Amino acid sequence: MFIIIGSLVAIGVIGFGFFGGVKRRRRAEWLGMRLTEDERSELARDFVIFAKLPEPLRDELEGLIHVFINEKSFEPCGGIEAVTEHMKRVIAAQACLLLLNRKHDFYRKLRSILLYPSAYKAKDEHGKESVRLGESWGSGSVILAWKSVVSGGRNDEDGHDVSLHEFSHQLDQVDGAADGVPELEGRLAYREWAGVFSKAYGRFQRKLDKGKRTVIDPYGGTNPAEFFAVGTETFYEKPAKLKKHYPEVYAQMCSYYKVDPLEWG
Repeated sequence: MFIIIGSLVAIGVIGFGFFGGVKRRRRAEWLGMRLTEDERSELARDFVIFAKLPEPLRDELEGLIHVFINEKSFEPCGGIEAVTEHMKRVIAAQACLLLLNRKHDFYRKLRSILLYPSAYKAKDEHGKESVRLGESWGSGSVILAWKSVVSGGRNDEDGHDVSLHEFSHQLDQVDGAADGVPELEGRLAYREWAGVFSKAYGRFQRKLDKGKRTVIDPYGGTNPAEFFAVGTETFYEKPAKLKKHYPEVYAQMCSYYKVDPLEWG
């Protein structure tokens, strides 16, 4: 009996190692793939940040796009007949922008992206219906409105990009809690993050209470998770203003995302 059990365990370990090796080889192949010139032009039209990236980061992003498209499921909803390859590339580029230069696991919990043509209606846990542009579920799905994906991608200076917002929630939800604290590197990093964001969030709330204008969209005042998500949008689209008004938050974002958007085109 013990021999049989031991053999089954050994087979399982070997099988896991085999399939793990296949997955690594496939990822390595996809990471080495690049977009065509036509695909680059189309992507730059609907996601202008792509064209601003330094060549090494753009090459890295193109490889990540191929991994993302091959590993994630795209599901048409609300009248979209099919999710086109261009749609997939735009969404993948926006999602994978958040992975550049970092140690990551390719959004390991994320399985599917549900795409609606435009704003859609959904009910919350209390049955209340509202109009939405996007959602991130800890269970492994992101929901997006294509019209908002494109409008956010084409304007990189307004601080609004629904894809960056929802995929930053995915990063936040990796540990199971949407609390504005993504996975960091060590206790010191968590302590510094908590100190900086707690202070900034309190200051942000006080400004909102006084009716003052803020560089970070007011929706960030909903809770710490939204502050991180909206802060991510601001980091990539209004880096100079974020650094001016919230220098410590900007420094934490640079440290976490391993890029400095102020260095781009």
